[in-house]
Amino acid sequence: MLSWFKKLLPREDKFFHLFERHSKTVVGAAEAMKAMLAGEGDIEAHCSRIVELEGEADEITREVLLATRRSFITPFDRGDIKDLIQSMDDAIDMLNKTVKTIRRFEQHAFEPGMREMGVLIAEAAHLVAEAIPLLAQIGPNSARLSALAEEVTRVEDKSDELFEEGLKNLFRLNGTNNAMAYLIGSEIYGELEKVVDRFEDVANEISGIVIENV
Repeated sequence: MLSWFKKLLPREDKFFHLFERHSKTVVGAAEAMKAMLAGEGDIEAHCSRIVELEGEADEITREVLLATRRSFITPFDRGDIKDLIQSMDDAIDMLNKTVKTIRRFEQHAFEPGMREMGVLIAEAAHLVAEAIPLLAQIGPNSARLSALAEEVTRVEDKSDELFEEGLKNLFRLNGTNNAMAYLIGSEIYGELEKVVDRFEDVANEISGIVIENV
């Protein structure tokens, strides 16, 4: 009876607006990372932009969590809302962590594999940003949502390959004569790979929501 009654009540659709705002901050940070790794523009400006966007994303995440506690009716399960926004926030947090590493080791140039991973990070961010608005009408959009989640998984698989290839190339170039360069490079590769992993986590959350609501 309660579930039937809840279906008759208006939903709190402000969640979708907050999700979209958050996804735009993630796309902005991902594009800044892509440009930085490609050597486009000023590295410090890109770093500062990512840090700024990460702060905005944190504030949006707090808004979502507060709205979840205060709203009587939510568009889907409260636990799913919390897990989705936190998985999105984890992605931009990981981008911010990568910025900290780049700044700490004063990196000004990046390996070809890192540049390729930057492209994948931006691609994954755009896929997630396309998926988020579709959650407002899960039923009609379920096929597209599933396809987008699969695309993110494909991107993550490619990222894994680039990560392994990148470490091998680093070792060939620096493994025997410049251990510090190898260690710094491998840390950056590892963090970039984790960024894409976090996007796959978002895709998994989206897939779970689709399964539960279709």
